Amino acid sequence: MNKKAKTVKKKAKYFIIAGFILGATFIILSSKAIKYTSTDEFCMSCHVHPHAEDAWRLSTHYDNASGVVVHCVECHLPPPGTVHYLTAKAVTGARDVYGTLFKDPEEINWEAKRRLEAAVKHTYQESCMTCHQNLFPRQLSAEGMDAHLYYSNNSEKLNCLNCHLHVGHYSDVPHEQQLNFGAAAAEPAVIFEQAAEVTGFEKFTETIPGTSVQFDMLPIEGGTFTLGSPAKEPGRSFNEGPARNVEVSSFFMAEVEVTWDMYMAFFNETRSEGRKDAGAFAQSLDDITSPDAISGPTPPWGNPDQGWGFGNRPAITMSYHAAQTFCRWLSLKTGKNYRMPTEAEWEFAARGGTSTPYFFEGNPKDFTRTHWLNRILGADTTLINSYIIYDANSQLKTHTPDTIWANPFGLKNMLGNVWEFVADYYAEDAFAQYPEGQTIKDPKGPETGNERVIRGGAFNSDAYDVRSATRSQTQHDAWLVTDPQIPKSIWWYSDSYDVGFRVVLEWNAP
Repeated sequence: MNKKAKTVKKKAKYFIIAGFILGATFIILSSKAIKYTSTDEFCMSCHVHPHAEDAWRLSTHYDNASGVVVHCVECHLPPPGTVHYLTAKAVTGARDVYGTLFKDPEEINWEAKRRLEAAVKHTYQESCMTCHQNLFPRQLSAEGMDAHLYYSNNSEKLNCLNCHLHVGHYSDVPHEQQLNFGAAAAEPAVIFEQAAEVTGFEKFTETIPGTSVQFDMLPIEGGTFTLGSPAKEPGRSFNEGPARNVEVSSFFMAEVEVTWDMYMAFFNETRSEGRKDAGAFAQSLDDITSPDAISGPTPPWGNPDQGWGFGNRPAITMSYHAAQTFCRWLSLKTGKNYRMPTEAEWEFAARGGTSTPYFFEGNPKDFTRTHWLNRILGADTTLINSYIIYDANSQLKTHTPDTIWANPFGLKNMLGNVWEFVADYYAEDAFAQYPEGQTIKDPKGPETGNERVIRGGAFNSDAYDVRSATRSQTQHDAWLVTDPQIPKSIWWYSDSYDVGFRVVLEWNAP
């Protein structure tokens, strides 16, 4: 071998040794960096959440009988030793650095960030299962056994957080079943002895006998209008058309959605103490002639007000069956014919005599957050914020009626706050089933169906979805996924917290 070849070989050897050393150094330093940046102290040093550490130290993942501490990365990253772990760590780190540098913690809705739909984006199911490999330990309660068995049979639909949302970060808002839900409140100053007497087609205040509850009913003069939306309305969905000419008869409608005060009067008088719903259909509702004969709701599985409060907020999480039973109970208590509105009655009342996307001036394109320019530059939402509770001003929870202005008919929260059940069965092409070129008198929708129509949008809806023509449907099975009871409750939805209802009263002129 000549001298030149030996020199090349010698240099190659040095390069290999240097490469090995550099590679080993990189691996060691990377390992140390990964280990260091995975400590609780490092996470807390730049995390923008001001209460993360305090809530963690109060949680069962830190303060528990076994003394085992579950660290940040054990929940907020996939199990280590995988490519998924490294990529998730990089994405999570970049997001937190961005938040630290460019976001104001005071402007972030931390309460909303702790809801299930947000939490599942920052935790990993496989990490839960890495620690909790035995779902049926000997100390598990019978209720827990039923819940875990239900999870095992429905793991493709469920996440651990469906039931264990606050095990990692403590919350003082109770999310388990409220054993005292519906407990008698302090003795009210006034108990009404009789219902209101309706003598004419004018506003009246209904009083529920035997309770302190009262609410206003407004006269809605019948007329004709266009049901549905024009093809070019911004935000329009296919199920809002084709538009049809409709005539509705006069009726009364509640000024506000059924409140917790109203619903709790029903619950306290008719509730079933047992956890199961067996026997709830023992009597046909059509045969009931006394409010005492109505079989009412069982206690809810979870916390029905979501920690937002009861009182004058809209009642939520009840099933369509429960809302329907409330109307029957209210009818028997007052001697009137209360029910949920038809879809045509609801839209007629929501429009308040207008034919625009909202009952006030404004283009949905100017308000929606789905438009990239609005997200970057912001939008002037002063007007819509005055009339509607939706995702831009709700802090992602329900509000009391006094926070917004009424529509031209005097009705509040017809759009936004919570979706509202209506009587019609849902069909995507329901309007197409009405004859074209005619004025349909008091339509009631399809004769049969599996789901019901809901209208109006909710506190978590975009501006596009709180238009007068917006329509959607119940999702009965999906809204009961978390409920582990067998059979599932017919009274409460375990996975729906943005739907309520309001009542109407038929008016028969003398």
